[in-house]
Amino acid sequence: MSERKKRKLSPDAHVAYSDIQSILARVKPQLKSKASDWNRLREDLVHLSTLAESITTYRPRVKKDDQWSQRADELDNEGVMLWNASVVDRDVADETYPSMCAAMRLAGFRLIEAGMERKPGIQTLTHILQLASKAGSSLADVGDNALAAAVLGSAAKYVDLLTAADDPQNQHSRARARAIVLYYSSRMEAAFREGNDGVADFMLEKVSESDQYLSLLSLSDRRKLAGKLLGIGKAILRRSTQDGSTGKGARDAVKWVQRAFSIIEPLENTADTGDGLLRRSVLRTLARAYFLSSTQDPENLARAEASLQELIESVDSTMDHTSPEYQQLRWMRVAILKRRKAPHAALLEAFKSIIDHMEFSENTITDILQELRSLGHDHDLVTTIHLHCLRRAYESQNSTALVYLDRLLLSLIYHCSKDDDHGRAMQDLSAALNLFALHEYELPKIPTTACLTLLWQFGDRYYHAKRWTDAADWFLIGTHSAFVSMARISNAKCLRKAALCYVQGGEYARASTTIRHCPPTDAATHYVALLIAANQGLEDEAVVAVREMVNASNFNKKMLLLATRLASDAGMKTLLLSVLEALLDASVREGVEADAEAITLVRCIIRLILRMISEPGANIAAFVPMLLRHFSTALSLAEALEAKQNTAGVTKDIAWLWRTAYNTAVQGCSEWENQEDSISDLFDTARQLLNIYTRWSAVDSEPELQMYMINASFARTAARVFSLRRRTSHHLEDQADLLGSIAQEITACKECICSIIAGPNVLDDQDAKHAQSFLSTLSVFAVEFACRLKTWDHILQVIEDTNSMRDMKIGTFEAIADILWVEKDCPVDVLFPALEAILHASLDRAVLSIEKFSRWLRAICTILLSRSSPADRTKAIGYVEQAVGVLQDHSTESDPQSYPMDERQWLLATAYNTGVECLHASLLNEAKRWFEAATTICRFVADGESRSVKISKTYAQLLERYAR
Repeated sequence: MSERKKRKLSPDAHVAYSDIQSILARVKPQLKSKASDWNRLREDLVHLSTLAESITTYRPRVKKDDQWSQRADELDNEGVMLWNASVVDRDVADETYPSMCAAMRLAGFRLIEAGMERKPGIQTLTHILQLASKAGSSLADVGDNALAAAVLGSAAKYVDLLTAADDPQNQHSRARARAIVLYYSSRMEAAFREGNDGVADFMLEKVSESDQYLSLLSLSDRRKLAGKLLGIGKAILRRSTQDGSTGKGARDAVKWVQRAFSIIEPLENTADTGDGLLRRSVLRTLARAYFLSSTQDPENLARAEASLQELIESVDSTMDHTSPEYQQLRWMRVAILKRRKAPHAALLEAFKSIIDHMEFSENTITDILQELRSLGHDHDLVTTIHLHCLRRAYESQNSTALVYLDRLLLSLIYHCSKDDDHGRAMQDLSAALNLFALHEYELPKIPTTACLTLLWQFGDRYYHAKRWTDAADWFLIGTHSAFVSMARISNAKCLRKAALCYVQGGEYARASTTIRHCPPTDAATHYVALLIAANQGLEDEAVVAVREMVNASNFNKKMLLLATRLASDAGMKTLLLSVLEALLDASVREGVEADAEAITLVRCIIRLILRMISEPGANIAAFVPMLLRHFSTALSLAEALEAKQNTAGVTKDIAWLWRTAYNTAVQGCSEWENQEDSISDLFDTARQLLNIYTRWSAVDSEPELQMYMINASFARTAARVFSLRRRTSHHLEDQADLLGSIAQEITACKECICSIIAGPNVLDDQDAKHAQSFLSTLSVFAVEFACRLKTWDHILQVIEDTNSMRDMKIGTFEAIADILWVEKDCPVDVLFPALEAILHASLDRAVLSIEKFSRWLRAICTILLSRSSPADRTKAIGYVEQAVGVLQDHSTESDPQSYPMDERQWLLATAYNTGVECLHASLLNEAKRWFEAATTICRFVADGESRSVKISKTYAQLLERYAR
């Protein structure tokens, strides 16, 4: 159907015009208000544009309807009014206001279009096409893509009309070119935003083909067109990055940015700075697009580098090279070099350029470190960059750069830990830390702690991998002066860790050298020194380390427990003894709770000392005092446990202790030379321990234990006596106190034995005999020391006590008499009772030999006769008569107990002479007894008969003389 027929059959344009007027009347007042309902207003404007479009389609001919011509002018005026109102900047915060403005432009365009003549000229076409392009762009900007596509699509006919219009003199060529290019770019942009990539690409082709029109555009139009193309290219890049299709999207973006560059390239030599900025933006985006698309097209990587190089060259030399834009270029260069796997030198130069021109901040340091992580395979490159960054931080005029030194150092430490070449890693770390020392910078405590923690972590990793020397190097690097803020706390720990690594690796000399650098105030240091010495077999040094360890700060008893195992495994008994002693001291210091543990430790120590004493060539003189000291400690602990009634669980320990002390003392009697005092102390300790043991309710007091008590008491006293005898043989001075103490001990020992004998537990016959023999010996000891002390009264008491004892052996009295006999200062009043006791004992028990009897009888009689008192002579004749009785029983020579012949002669002579003396003193009765005894004795001596006759004759003559 022809156009004329359509107009005839169309709806009444007058009705549409009336509706438009109604809407305008309703809309205009609202446009002046700032609080209108913009959504409702937009709907009215869109409806208005629809009505205006219908008038444009079916408007009547102007020649036949003069009224319509007037209305067309009104529509045009109204359209201009709406268009102008849409571009007025009104301060409205409502989000729907921009959409209403776009609808206002659309309505204005449609009204102007409706009022346009049927056959417009070039100027009118240019104007209406520009309005259509701008209206479509406005709608696309607010997201009304459907309306934008519709208005731009309907405006395509104006492009054709404008292209076909004659302009012989080219008066309107620039305006026409500007309008057509604007239309293409607007429709291109709207189609892209709508997601219609096909139309957008088609419009791009139309723009690219219009070189004639492009050449006629002004500089600003070219910039705007290039900006639109650049914007679409950037949008494609962003979209491809978001949906993961980076390579394909970047390749699509390349053509858009390339076209933008081709449009802006002719403006290179212009003086407008805006063109330079746009050109750099295009080149930057183009380089990025080339780079991202290089995964699809490898040749684009070279294009990206060329674009970037051109961009760098295009930057004004007066530009601030530390600007973010310039830094972005440098980072892009690094990315390209990495993608094409550029050589080491190129990458290093690129990074140095970034570091030299960057401002140190959290973000810039983070960017550098993140990029370096991706280059970990090139160790030298990463290390060099770290070191360069550290140097630049020191050289920076901005003091805040120093704040980030710790991050750089931590990153370098972590990087070096992954280096297979350990020596190179240590050199790199030392170089970095030397920078701190060179610039006299002290790393704060918190960063220092972080660095040390990392160093220790890597050192531990190598330690567990049994790379001992490497681990030691990691620990030793922690002692660098860069970490001086924590040196007081960390250096010793680092050195100890390193020394332990050397010990594990068998490098004991290096370990010893390392540990000597540690301050000697920490117990852990001495423990490591102990470990080193023990592994070297230096037992003396190890013992010194133990002693210093227990007196150092931060000492822990667990160290001694570890040292105990170490010494035991190494077979170092002296070291083990020292460790156990230290452990015992620590346990004793802990108090009540540790008493039982201390008892166990004492047992271990004593057992170890006894084992060492038993070894050939053992230094008895050194070990015995040590043994005594620990037995004394055991005794103190046992007394403490008894006082606290805390004997549960240690009864067996006490039993072991007293038996060991007893048996050791017994063994010492035969094996230890000149150790009488020590043996005495051991017996005394055994006695006291046994005494405690027997007092505990859980122990039955058996006669066997009582006998051990007697043995220990006696042996202790006897050893003291022997010791004193040995010392007095060297003529020691000031012995009075010592002799007195021994005398007291002897008395106490006798009392102890007597109390046991008289106690509730009856000893068997054998044990009783042993006890009696001990008492006899103690009596002799008592007399011996009483003689030395000249306490004669005490001797008499001893003799009396000894004589009153049951089953006392005659040998006791003999020994006492022997002692008194040789004592020149012994009073006769003391010696005589002893001699009498011997005779009485021998007579009562018939146990004394005849020879000894005769000797002691002679001594007694000599003493009695020397006194020359009637009572003494009476005693003397009594003893002589007893001797005569004994002589009668033992007179034959065949008798093994025959009375000695010389004593017989002495008896005969003494009886005869004393009888004569009694006669001269007119003591006839006494004389008679003496002569009778002498006559009897004559029978048992040689030539006795003649002697008897002579005595009888002499006796008769004397009697006769005194009878006158």
